[in-house]
Amino acid sequence: MKQLESIEQYKEIIQGDQQTILLFSATWCPDCRVIEPFLPELEETYTNVQFYYVDRDEFIDLCADLSVFGIPSFVAFKNGEETGRFVSKDRKTRDEIESFIQGLS
Repeated sequence: MKQLESIEQYKEIIQGDQQTILLFSATWCPDCRVIEPFLPELEETYTNVQFYYVDRDEFIDLCADLSVFGIPSFVAFKNGEETGRFVSKDRKTRDEIESFIQGLS
Protein backbone atom coordinates (compact mmCIF):
# COMPACT_ATOMS: atom_id res chain seq x y z
CA MET A 1 0.00 0.00 0.00
CA LYS A 2 1.33 3.42 -0.90
CA GLN A 3 1.94 5.80 1.97
CA LEU A 4 0.76 9.39 1.94
CA GLU A 5 3.85 11.58 2.08
CA SER A 6 2.48 15.14 2.05
CA ILE A 7 -0.63 17.32 1.95
CA GLU A 8 0.36 18.30 -1.59
CA GLN A 9 0.27 14.62 -2.58
CA TYR A 10 -3.14 14.25 -0.89
CA LYS A 11 -4.51 17.19 -2.90
CA GLU A 12 -3.18 15.66 -6.10
CA ILE A 13 -4.37 12.07 -5.60
CA ILE A 14 -7.94 12.96 -4.63
CA GLN A 15 -8.33 14.82 -7.95
CA GLY A 16 -7.74 11.68 -10.01
CA ASP A 17 -10.43 9.95 -12.02
CA GLN A 18 -9.67 6.63 -10.30
CA GLN A 19 -11.34 5.71 -7.02
CA THR A 20 -8.84 6.44 -4.22
CA ILE A 21 -9.25 5.16 -0.68
CA LEU A 22 -7.32 6.67 2.20
CA LEU A 23 -6.80 4.32 5.13
CA PHE A 24 -6.25 6.33 8.30
CA SER A 25 -4.23 4.30 10.76
CA ALA A 26 -1.38 4.43 13.28
CA THR A 27 1.39 2.10 14.37
CA TRP A 28 0.09 2.01 17.96
CA CYS A 29 -3.51 1.11 17.00
CA PRO A 30 -4.41 -2.52 17.88
CA ASP A 31 -7.58 -2.54 15.71
CA CYS A 32 -5.45 -1.37 12.77
CA ARG A 33 -3.10 -4.32 13.24
CA VAL A 34 -6.06 -6.71 13.02
CA ILE A 35 -6.92 -5.63 9.45
CA GLU A 36 -3.31 -5.45 8.20
CA PRO A 37 -2.94 -9.13 7.17
CA PHE A 38 -5.69 -8.99 4.53
CA LEU A 39 -5.07 -5.50 3.13
CA PRO A 40 -2.69 -6.77 0.40
CA GLU A 41 -5.41 -9.18 -0.76
CA LEU A 42 -7.91 -6.32 -0.98
CA GLU A 43 -5.46 -4.36 -3.12
CA GLU A 44 -5.08 -7.36 -5.42
CA THR A 45 -8.84 -7.88 -5.64
CA TYR A 46 -9.82 -4.23 -6.20
CA THR A 47 -7.31 -3.24 -8.88
CA ASN A 48 -9.54 -0.35 -9.96
CA VAL A 49 -8.92 1.35 -6.60
CA GLN A 50 -5.81 3.19 -5.40
CA PHE A 51 -5.12 2.63 -1.70
CA TYR A 52 -3.08 5.01 0.45
CA TYR A 53 -2.03 4.55 4.05
CA VAL A 54 -2.33 7.77 6.06
CA ASP A 55 -0.50 7.92 9.38
CA ARG A 56 -2.98 9.56 11.72
CA ASP A 57 -0.25 11.02 13.93
CA GLU A 58 1.63 12.52 11.00
CA PHE A 59 -1.50 14.00 9.39
CA ILE A 60 -3.57 14.96 12.44
CA ASP A 61 -4.75 18.20 10.78
CA LEU A 62 -5.99 16.29 7.73
CA CYS A 63 -7.85 13.92 10.07
CA ALA A 64 -9.52 16.90 11.73
CA ASP A 65 -10.37 18.48 8.35
CA LEU A 66 -12.00 15.23 7.21
CA SER A 67 -13.65 14.53 10.61
CA VAL A 68 -11.73 11.30 11.07
CA PHE A 69 -11.66 10.87 14.83
CA GLY A 70 -11.39 7.07 15.08
CA ILE A 71 -9.06 4.60 13.43
CA PRO A 72 -8.86 2.53 11.38
CA SER A 73 -11.05 4.57 9.06
CA PHE A 74 -11.48 4.78 5.30
CA VAL A 75 -12.37 7.81 3.17
CA ALA A 76 -12.79 7.50 -0.61
CA PHE A 77 -12.36 10.16 -3.28
CA LYS A 78 -12.76 10.44 -7.03
CA ASN A 79 -12.44 13.55 -9.22
CA GLY A 80 -11.92 15.71 -6.13
CA GLU A 81 -15.17 14.63 -4.50
CA GLU A 82 -15.64 12.40 -1.47
CA THR A 83 -17.44 9.27 -2.68
CA GLY A 84 -17.77 7.44 0.62
CA ARG A 85 -16.51 6.96 4.13
CA PHE A 86 -16.26 4.17 6.63
CA VAL A 87 -15.28 6.14 9.69
CA SER A 88 -15.76 5.07 13.28
CA LYS A 89 -13.80 4.09 16.35
CA ASP A 90 -14.96 0.48 16.03
CA ARG A 91 -12.91 -2.48 14.85
CA LYS A 92 -13.65 -3.26 11.20
CA THR A 93 -14.05 -6.70 9.67
CA ARG A 94 -12.90 -7.79 6.23
CA ASP A 95 -16.55 -8.21 5.16
CA GLU A 96 -17.41 -4.68 6.31
CA ILE A 97 -14.43 -3.20 4.48
CA GLU A 98 -15.22 -5.12 1.27
CA SER A 99 -18.87 -4.05 1.49
CA PHE A 100 -17.72 -0.44 1.80
CA ILE A 101 -15.44 -0.74 -1.26
CA GLN A 102 -18.13 -2.45 -3.33
CA GLY A 103 -20.63 0.28 -2.43
CA LEU A 104 -18.51 3.12 -3.78
CA SER A 105 -19.79 4.92 -6.85
